[in-house]
Amino acid sequence: MDQQFYRTLLLLVNDKKIMGDIQSYVNARIDILRDHLETSSDPQRISKIQGAIGEMRRFQTLRDEVIEGSK
Repeated sequence: MDQQFYRTLLLLVNDKKIMGDIQSYVNARIDILRDHLETSSDPQRISKIQGAIGEMRRFQTLRDEVIEGSK
């Protein structure tokens, strides 16, 4: 992603309400994925769930990533 794209995202990540809503969603989604992880026994499914949790965790640092990328 280029610097200009990150700059367009600054409005999103600097809005406290929007970022709060995103963080709430991320936390709820991680909880759901953990439940699936605990009950799954298929190795491929476990790998996919772990990947999904990793992607959700990236949203937790989205603001920092956007700010750094926009410099």
